[in-house]
Amino acid sequence: MTKTLTLKERFKQEIAPELQKELKIKNLNAVPKLKKVVINVGIGKLLAGGKDYSEIEENIKLIAGQKPIVTRSRKSISNFKLREGQPVGITVTLRGDSMYDFTSKLVNIVLPRTRDFRGISNRSFDGQGNYSLAIREHTVFPEINPDDIIKLHGIQLTFVTSAQDNEGGYQLLKALGFPFQPKKEINKSK
Repeated sequence: MTKTLTLKERFKQEIAPELQKELKIKNLNAVPKLKKVVINVGIGKLLAGGKDYSEIEENIKLIAGQKPIVTRSRKSISNFKLREGQPVGITVTLRGDSMYDFTSKLVNIVLPRTRDFRGISNRSFDGQGNYSLAIREHTVFPEINPDDIIKLHGIQLTFVTSAQDNEGGYQLLKALGFPFQPKKEINKSK
């Protein structure tokens, strides 16, 4: 009986050598790798009504598998009714095995569950090989019970890679299984 490989094992055994040939890199250690995945939710609009954000914090904890951090504003801005130290977001950084497990779950389970899914845009690279993705409803994650939802919220995901440019980041994420739309011109750099 053959053992199924995790995404991390598959990357080391299959994907990295293929990327090395495709990108014409001499050293295997110079092949682009996934460094971390940052999961972020802005809670500024929710707090304008004076509501509690513990439900969102619990949702992110279920989705990521680890306790999130509440980010707070650094200074007051009166036009936005923002005070110093007020909670403005919830964030989690995934590294190592949990990062690869989350990426595998996102590609194989979550993205196909999104409504009217036709692939993700290849234009959300930042010029240095990092990719940002926004999901409008957090209910596409299998850990979330739709019956317990009080308020829908979106989630921002950032995939930080060791690639030096957008093309290297694109090739890495494509090899990891990201379902990109048919390729349009990628911004070379900003």
